[in-house]
Amino acid sequence: MKKIKYLITRIARMSYKEMFKTIKRINKKTKKSKIVIFFDMVYCGLVHGAGYVDYEYYKMYELSRAERLTIMTRRRSNQYVADLNPKEYWHLFDNKNEFNEKFEKYLGRDWMFLDGNNLDEFKAFIKKHPTVMVKPNDLSCGKGIRKIHTTKGMKLDKLYEECMCNKTYLIEEVAAQNKVVASLHPDSVNTVRIVTIIANNGKPYVATAVIRMGANHKPVDNFNAGGVCAMIDLKTGKICSPAVNTEGKLFDVHPTTKVKLEGFQIPMWDEIQKLVLKAAMVVPQIRLVGWDICVGEKGPVIIEGNQFPAHDLYQPLFGLNGNREGIVPLFEEIINRK
Repeated sequence: MKKIKYLITRIARMSYKEMFKTIKRINKKTKKSKIVIFFDMVYCGLVHGAGYVDYEYYKMYELSRAERLTIMTRRRSNQYVADLNPKEYWHLFDNKNEFNEKFEKYLGRDWMFLDGNNLDEFKAFIKKHPTVMVKPNDLSCGKGIRKIHTTKGMKLDKLYEECMCNKTYLIEEVAAQNKVVASLHPDSVNTVRIVTIIANNGKPYVATAVIRMGANHKPVDNFNAGGVCAMIDLKTGKICSPAVNTEGKLFDVHPTTKVKLEGFQIPMWDEIQKLVLKAAMVVPQIRLVGWDICVGEKGPVIIEGNQFPAHDLYQPLFGLNGNREGIVPLFEEIINRK
């Protein structure tokens, strides 16, 4: 019943114009018949829960049935969230103010929440931190986030009012970034997205990790805001793949800074893993979390936690080096540990 309801919702919201554009691109690349691609795409949607974006991004037109079963599609990702993360606890991650309160000891930076009656506190905060990040309380994918540089003589009353009108209630000190990680793209805080799962045995485990990097001098590193990401080897903490963007284009060097990516060592790798394993147990009812970690000057700090981690981000490059197995078997193996 849930699958049918999900399918009806997806069909109703689907952009058929983009779907047929996708079919045309795949036809051009593969020379397969558009009719064949269309019906195979529909099949993958019905059987594997893959929309046309998943179908193209993960090259499902090249995969066998057994390989397709390993791919973390949108529907499978939704199901893991439903199974592992009770909805009554989502607010602790979705509401940024609540999240900061709950995980304050792991943030490593000052922050405040605008409530419409704390202008003086805001002015004191800006005096201490002339450059700040302003964020909506409940949006994702980097939407609405801005970096603001305040200057002498700036009318802070007006800035406060503007933040309230835009519903960017969360004000944060800019996270101090390690110089090594900053070299990838100095204009953004380049975060490590690391996914933890609490297994059936009650213990947390690191499942996968990527480095998210801003591009084109934008202040955010979000994948859906023009950024790129690359896989990190869990044992070494080194980047072990090219970077990829949302269009599936690969980069051996960073597209803006031209820094070579494969083999790039993420500093403090052991500390990063220890941090997320501790944080995972703060709200153990939420068993699947995608953590965004800033590698700070003195140690790693948490930027945010996502109880609905993006499947296209933590499984972006499964097909490299001839390995065409997705991440589903790994998730199942971790979840069922005893």
